[in-house]
Order: sequence, then C-alpha cells, then structure tokens
Amino acid sequence: MKRVEVRLSITAVAPLLDLIKSVADELHTTLAVPLALSDADTELASVWKEDLLESQRNDCDRLFSLFDQEFFTEGVVAFDRDNAECVLRACAALRLRFRATHLVNIPDDTLEALEASSSMTGLSEAEQKAFSCFLFLDELQKIILKYLDPMAVEEDE
Repeated sequence: MKRVEVRLSITAVAPLLDLIKSVADELHTTLAVPLALSDADTELASVWKEDLLESQRNDCDRLFSLFDQEFFTEGVVAFDRDNAECVLRACAALRLRFRATHLVNIPDDTLEALEASSSMTGLSEAEQKAFSCFLFLDELQKIILKYLDPMAVEEDE
C-alpha cells in the first residue's frame, strides 16, 4: 500500500491545530454546507443531516489522528489510501467553515489574491491565523491529490 510521510514544522503547525480543532468542534453540530431539502419530509431531512454530521465528525477525527505522538515528537504525518479520502473531506469541510466564519469579511477576489501571494497584508491578527489554517488545510489536500489521489485506481490492484 502506498504511504506518504510528510515532515511538518511542529512550531508552525502546532499553534494552528487549536484553531482548526475549534472549527472542527463547530462541525460537530453544523454542516459545512447547509442541507437544502424541501420541508416536505422533515424526518428524512433530519436523518440525512445526522448521517452527514456523523460522517463529517468521523472525517475530522481521522484528520486529527494524523497529529499523534509521532507528529509531536518527529513532526511527521502519514497519508495512505485508508485515510486519504477522509482527510480530503475533512480539509474541505474545515476550509468551507473557515471561509463562512473567520474569513467571511474578506472578499473572494482578495482571498484568491492572498492565496496566490501568501501575503497577509491588511489582515487582522485573527484573520491571519485563520488564513494560515486555511492555507495549511489547502496544502494537505494538494499533497494527498498529488501523491495519493483516492479516485485513481491503484496499479497493483
């Protein structure tokens, strides 16, 4: 099974994890993307929402399982085919939540320009930290897609 280990700077990433965790805690009760169902079947909508929330919580748990003892001692996180898809979904949900809450006052074109330049000029300290989390989650997604595309068929299967 293909496995990718990534060495991260503990001093750079550890401070971001608290904010990312707080946003993940919001996702325990709030969907990253609101459920759009007609009110005709409230029972179906309720069951579906609970299933989506459960999946979202599990995905976030898988993401945070990467930041274990090995990470805090050696700065290493490992991705493989078993966790890649869950981590991708968790990163996407978290980035959507950051966008809808902590980065809501930044226009889309400004956010795109900031992403392209990685400059945080003009952002408040809280926005800078949220933007750093947003970029970090984006980088995790890029690593997974580059080395472990979960949609690609494994050659030896």
